[in-house]
Amino acid sequence: MNLRYVSIIAWIGFATVFIAVMYATVAGQFSIDGPRLLQNPWGVATLIDIYVGFALFSCWVFWRETRPEKAALWIVLILIAGNIASTVYVLIALHGSRGSVETFWLGPRGASRKVHKRG
Repeated sequence: MNLRYVSIIAWIGFATVFIAVMYATVAGQFSIDGPRLLQNPWGVATLIDIYVGFALFSCWVFWRETRPEKAALWIVLILIAGNIASTVYVLIALHGSRGSVETFWLGPRGASRKVHKRG
């Protein structure tokens, strides 16, 4: 896997989510639209889907990070800011990996961890 593709997807994702949130902030009223969202079955299903994704992404963050308090901070940011925080985390992880796929996925101490394959 070429990490350049991950970077492109992360930048596109960041820009898309940022623009969508800015549009919603300017054009919508959360105090009115929020309750409507929760009354709609698709709104509820979408929120559940998003938070399951946040939980799975947070597992990856916790696995990668060497300090639990840093992982906890990122997880809180993800739960509050959503995929804007997720894309920022990915971009920082990409930068810190210096092109190493193993370091990107497993974190700075990934090379020293023994990942066992089940066979």
